[in-house]
Amino acid sequence: MTDSIRIAAWNVNSLKVRLPHVLRWLQDQEKTNQAIDALCLQELKLTDDKYPHHELEEAGYLSLAAGQKTYNGVAIIVRKAALAPICTDHETSFLKVTRNIPGFEDEQQRILAATIPFAGMHPIRLVSAYFPNGQSPDSDKFVYKLNWLSKLQAWLAEELGQNPRLALLGDFNIAPTDADVHDPKAWEGQNLVSQPERDAFQALIDLGFTDSFRMFEQAPKTYSWWDYRMMGFRRNAGLRIDHILLSDPLKDKCVASIVDKVPRAWEQPSDHAPVIATIQK
Repeated sequence: MTDSIRIAAWNVNSLKVRLPHVLRWLQDQEKTNQAIDALCLQELKLTDDKYPHHELEEAGYLSLAAGQKTYNGVAIIVRKAALAPICTDHETSFLKVTRNIPGFEDEQQRILAATIPFAGMHPIRLVSAYFPNGQSPDSDKFVYKLNWLSKLQAWLAEELGQNPRLALLGDFNIAPTDADVHDPKAWEGQNLVSQPERDAFQALIDLGFTDSFRMFEQAPKTYSWWDYRMMGFRRNAGLRIDHILLSDPLKDKCVASIVDKVPRAWEQPSDHAPVIATIQK
């Protein structure tokens, strides 16, 4: 049994297309003794009946998914070997499951939460989140985004009261500071970096979360998303919009937080890279 677990988030931009990448990445991590114990996926872009439970289980992982045709969709994948011995199936591995923000009617599948009983430690509440994009600050979709963020904040305040060991992982579609933007001047006031969005991100921090990435010294110009167009990845013209926020009890146990750019260089990649946090038991 290792003395830590690794939790991750990855917007795969279609699990149907990117399943080979997910399996390859998980296997590569295991080969280097850095197994991913829980992976939160975003933008599945498939319905629940099309979710690849069998393929992932054969690779050693159990999954919980909330899918949607063509758009959105979130999942939580856990490594069977990392679970407490009593966990043998979905009912014992994914506890207190929540799909979408309670009390907020929304057809879009953006939130999936479950409490995971990892071996050798107190359970952790994981929230896989795909935040709305917002399109542009003058659009209806931006109004929806800010409303969604407000409802998320209110719900997470309740969740933290009930589940102090909580991690919020996913594609936030918010670059919280200019250090998370390759060209802050060019992006100033635009969607993903606007002040209302950054205020909403800060409101989450004020609830009692910590941006795990910023707990550690990081290389400048480290991003998690690069546009497919205009050779964005090759030029490192990116944004850091994928995050792992940790409640105080988990923050105190966090010993590393990184972006793994390797899969972004593979053939037919997602436009996002996985982000990973390491939590001591």
